[in-house]
Amino acid sequence: MHVVVNAAMSADGKLSSRRREQVRISGPDDFARVDRLRAESDAVVVGVGTVLADDPHLTVKDPELCERRLEAGESRHPARVVVDSRARTPADARILDDAATTYLLVSEAAGDDRRATLARPTLEFVTAGDDRVDLPRAFAELERAGLETVMVEGGGELIFSLFDAGLVDELSVFVGSRIIGGRDAPTLADGDGFVEAFPELDLERVERMDDGVVLYWRVRFADGE
Repeated sequence: MHVVVNAAMSADGKLSSRRREQVRISGPDDFARVDRLRAESDAVVVGVGTVLADDPHLTVKDPELCERRLEAGESRHPARVVVDSRARTPADARILDDAATTYLLVSEAAGDDRRATLARPTLEFVTAGDDRVDLPRAFAELERAGLETVMVEGGGELIFSLFDAGLVDELSVFVGSRIIGGRDAPTLADGDGFVEAFPELDLERVERMDDGVVLYWRVRFADGE
């Protein structure tokens, strides 16, 4: 499986304000770039915090990109994946509609009543881990289901956890010309943070876009690959 993390952050590294509300950071050119990334992916992944805060749909917006997927024998939209240890995704969340298959990655702590409430034909549960989702196990299940190229759109807790688990292959970040600030505002990689064995990145290219830049990194693994 090839995992690409994509995000947009302010010049000071924030994904949104301390209120966890969406802040417009990038512009139309970056939106189009993200849409192309989605169209090129087998699945788009977010954490449950993103679902609760933004209620994203995570579908491809450009009809031409959808047609290209269909012509290639793929579904109109990539699969959607939510990392949601206790199945807190709302039953009316847009990510659960029938536009595409959705995989809900849960732990054993997700109650049967929540699973029953969320159950629908286009939803697949992947159970891995006792109290929290075991990401390597869950992603291995997704790969067995045929999801080879995966795009992760956040949030910061999930991104940190994926780096911590050694699952990230590439990182692309739009850096906008805005300061958000706030010690409690989410950053690109939240979680516990690293104190040693920091993940290393190789900067492959920089692209000017809208009023900012997109930075493209490849993760440098310990074996040098």
